[in-house]
Amino acid sequence: MSCLSLADRIDALLPQTQCTKCGYDGCQPYAQAIADGTASINRCPPGGDEGIAALAELLDTARLPLDLARGSPGPLTVARIDEAHCIGCTLCIRACPVDAIVGANKRMHTVLADWCTGCDLCVAPCPVDCIDMVPAGRA
Repeated sequence: MSCLSLADRIDALLPQTQCTKCGYDGCQPYAQAIADGTASINRCPPGGDEGIAALAELLDTARLPLDLARGSPGPLTVARIDEAHCIGCTLCIRACPVDAIVGANKRMHTVLADWCTGCDLCVAPCPVDCIDMVPAGRA
């Protein structure tokens, strides 16, 4: 028998993008809601059908179709900042849930691609529209 809580075992199956597309503030709160029975297993677009299948197996429940109102699954992307146009506002840094963006106020920022989960939460706050999501080139 595992010493991990059910929420911890669910969280371990989630993709850890921290994208909030599920409607929760990150993967762990979503996992807790699933464990509590207040959220369904099909609200995670980054996890896609494979994630739903893994959660259904863990919970011994039926697979559900992905809730496409939350987004569509797709290949992993990462943020890329057009450094020539970055004004150093730090809004993207504050939006990043995994600290994958580095820089200083009024200085150019850059993305640590290996840390970026592709959540795209940094794109909307950018006032100069210099952040694009590009294929990650990794699983």
